Amino acid sequence: MENNHNRQCQDLPQVLLLKPPPPIMVVLGEHRFSSTKFQFLKAWDSPLPLNQFLPKHANSIQAILCCSASRVTDDLLQLLPFVRLVVTASAGTNHIDLKACRRRGISVTNAGNVYSEDGADAAVGLLFDVLRKISAADRHVRQGLWVKKGDYPLGSKVGGKRIGIVGLGGIGLQVAKRLEAFGCIISYNSRNKKKFVSYPFYSNVCELAANSDALIICCSLTDQTRYMINKEVLSALGKKGVIVNVGRGAIIDEKELVRCLVTGAIAGAGLDVFENEPHVPKQLLELDNVVLSPHRAVITPESFTALCELVVGNLEAFFSNLPLLSPVMIECIDG
Repeated sequence: MENNHNRQCQDLPQVLLLKPPPPIMVVLGEHRFSSTKFQFLKAWDSPLPLNQFLPKHANSIQAILCCSASRVTDDLLQLLPFVRLVVTASAGTNHIDLKACRRRGISVTNAGNVYSEDGADAAVGLLFDVLRKISAADRHVRQGLWVKKGDYPLGSKVGGKRIGIVGLGGIGLQVAKRLEAFGCIISYNSRNKKKFVSYPFYSNVCELAANSDALIICCSLTDQTRYMINKEVLSALGKKGVIVNVGRGAIIDEKELVRCLVTGAIAGAGLDVFENEPHVPKQLLELDNVVLSPHRAVITPESFTALCELVVGNLEAFFSNLPLLSPVMIECIDG
């Protein structure tokens, strides 16, 4: 019986897993994985190096499941001629060579809007924390400084602030929705003007910064957005401006950001992402006008549950020749 089961598993189309998924995904997904018509192939479990492991299974691997920590490169895809789908458990796709996927006729899916609400909640929370000095005031109380040094400096009102959102996608739209309720004035920068919203659109992110009290970064990391928030943008934001980043660390010129925060060229920052994670510039650790979070903005048990359903749903759709649930549009990628 066991040999028959093993043969049946070997006959199933295989989905390559380059690295272990988060344990919570395994637990939440077990009941779905057991009923699927495909099998996960765990590259990290093999004693063989990857460049030997992949050719051994190349004829049976039809899809890849990855996260932002696993790079899907052209060289990797060359070893897997039968792959026709890459499923990423992240919203961003900067770890996937989309041009190579397009050339090879490989479809790509991502996390879609699974993370949008939780990411927006975290972005708004960071904004509140920076402006109202919640974490800094908490440290002031815990360290006994309220008694020794007196009242902590006042924070700033959130309501009525001019908020510039960089990237009006799923998370950006949810950020706008939440901050509108506080009477904030929303404007945005995006690849294209959104016909379905009435917020002012700025094609130039520097002009957006000049007309904002706070910038909230929600866009994906691409060749076009890397270091998009540079010295010029931060200078335009000004000494009273704050910045929140729940996108990717490298969207901001981190060295310039540190300089601006240390010198007071901008008022503060709420950062969930960093350029060289998990390493954070030491200067940021010493600043009371900076709130730090370990890249957890979009991650909650609820979002993981929804992610498991979406990942398995995309794989089931692919192997059943049905439309994918959260396809990434890669037809317009140059190259």
